[in-house]
Amino acid sequence: MSFKRVLLVKPSGRHGLSFAFDIIPAGLEYIAPYLERVADEVNIIDLEMEPKPIQRTFEGYLDMLKPDLVGISMSATEHSEGLEIAEISHKRGIATVLGGYHPTAIPDELLSHPQVDFVIRGEGELTMQNFVARGDARGVNGISYRDGDEIIHNPDRELIKDLDTIPFPARHLRRYKYYVTLRRDREHDVLTTSRGCWGRCSFCCEPSMSKSHQRYRSPENVMAEILEIVEFHEGKPLSLEITDPHFMGKPKLVEQLCDLLAQHELDIRFIAKVRPDSMARYPEAVRKMIAVGIDSFEMGIESPNVRDLKSTSKDLKPDIHAKAVDNIKRWGGNPGGTFVIGLPGQTEEEILQFPHYAKKLGLTSTAFGIATPYPSTSFYEELDAQGLIFETDWNRFDEMHSVFRTQHLSSRRIEDLATICMARFWTWNTFIERARLHLIRSGTKLPLMTFVGDRLADLRFVAGAGVQTQEGNFQTHILRFLESSPDPGIKRYTEEVGMHNVIEMSRFLSLLGAQTIQLTVRKDGAPLTSWIFRTTKNSVEYVQVISGRIDETTINFELDLADLQADGEGGSSKINKFRILARLFASNKGIKKRLNLSRLIIAAAIEFITHLGTRNNGKRPRLVPLTRSHQQDAET
Repeated sequence: MSFKRVLLVKPSGRHGLSFAFDIIPAGLEYIAPYLERVADEVNIIDLEMEPKPIQRTFEGYLDMLKPDLVGISMSATEHSEGLEIAEISHKRGIATVLGGYHPTAIPDELLSHPQVDFVIRGEGELTMQNFVARGDARGVNGISYRDGDEIIHNPDRELIKDLDTIPFPARHLRRYKYYVTLRRDREHDVLTTSRGCWGRCSFCCEPSMSKSHQRYRSPENVMAEILEIVEFHEGKPLSLEITDPHFMGKPKLVEQLCDLLAQHELDIRFIAKVRPDSMARYPEAVRKMIAVGIDSFEMGIESPNVRDLKSTSKDLKPDIHAKAVDNIKRWGGNPGGTFVIGLPGQTEEEILQFPHYAKKLGLTSTAFGIATPYPSTSFYEELDAQGLIFETDWNRFDEMHSVFRTQHLSSRRIEDLATICMARFWTWNTFIERARLHLIRSGTKLPLMTFVGDRLADLRFVAGAGVQTQEGNFQTHILRFLESSPDPGIKRYTEEVGMHNVIEMSRFLSLLGAQTIQLTVRKDGAPLTSWIFRTTKNSVEYVQVISGRIDETTINFELDLADLQADGEGGSSKINKFRILARLFASNKGIKKRLNLSRLIIAAAIEFITHLGTRNNGKRPRLVPLTRSHQQDAET
């Protein structure tokens, strides 16, 4: 057997909490340089970025590229589509090989399908290189395959010890420009500075993949790749996701990387996944990170309950959470956290406290993932031994569907609670707090149009999450979200902080004047939830979210819940925007309200035109290097 033309494929089945992340097939781009040494031609396609239907698109690539080996990277939610891609290839006589966390965990199950010829277990670079060079799986460590009716598992391959020896990802094979939903103004890329994690969380795949051992690249090697990424993107503003499961595994290396970054004027905003204990113990490393643009952090908070933290082997105490958040916010960073809901012993009352705990900590972003037992984890093995896992469709193992029986809650209720928790956290004061931290970090107020654009991106994010994870239940998803949105704390917070104090909107307010603006969503004609904005010529007195509506307003906007129904087959996320706009403008009757509406439109138009001019003048804002005295001045 000979493999001269290799096609690496990423399926389009990103669902659940992962649908907004992990958008670049970095694993395939790491493997490609190794294959380029032994194959005549290597190509990568990302079917998430290609037009649908997938079958027609993929067959077109097979006709054009004529590969003799198709390699498919798979997660659990890509199980069905990965097998479909393998079947299309197999019917043409093309050999197929699967790799990634999911195939590593269930090689026997995947090899039971006739269209799957080989499975790569663990790290794929050297295994794929040896396999392609030989054209034979025999004698290649880290690979599983069929020999007649028998499945053969060759010995595991040792982990790569020196990560600096790994070539940089083959971005030159990339066919697409990537963006993330919440940072549409920046091109997106990914960076890996270490592999593995020394944690032993029971629900995580890393302990089985890397044996709870973390390996690191040198800061100099990482910096060289960052500069290559900047050149690849032609110096444009970047959003860069650090893919490490635990970026702060060795704080000294992080500080050294920050020192190197500080020597360059790079317009990069980084987001990193970190453990709360490291962020709590190393405040100086946190300060340095935020000063060079590593300012958004995703921490595994999991739960405020010690019982949950023990049952998941998180080995943390809740007081660590608060200290970690304080260290991040002191320098204007954005502390984000993830929570796990639907663990076997959790009650509804406990879960509903999670968004309150997140707000009390001061998190500025969070996700509430449903506990998902991935194969090969100790969490899966424990539940499977008790016969509690009822779901057999791997595509639903996405952290947004309940797949095992729990003591107190039904699966449907757990999924409802995920939506309710999201609504109770993602409120107006959370958004204003993010703007306040921008002021601390940069020393400047956030432009109004930037703030508005970010909120529209948030709406698209929530709508997309609902459409992809709630299937035919999208309307119920929106209803639960709206019902859970009212919160008296929003008014208190916005009165105290002052939206105008952290967002640059002085020109807009002077044109708008004193107004009471109300946006109401109705259900079957009855008011459900309202957002109320009280302004003067130079301030926003408060923002309020209530059940029902108030009568004394100067500008009204009204929608019906039916207007928020996604159109199209299968729950497409294309909401009818024209119908919504028509209904909003029809909400204001009478000369006085239409004059007020005209003032709002003029003020918004002028702000928007000015914002466009600012964006297009070629100037890019630089991050202000944070010193302790600067941070104290900003807080004052």
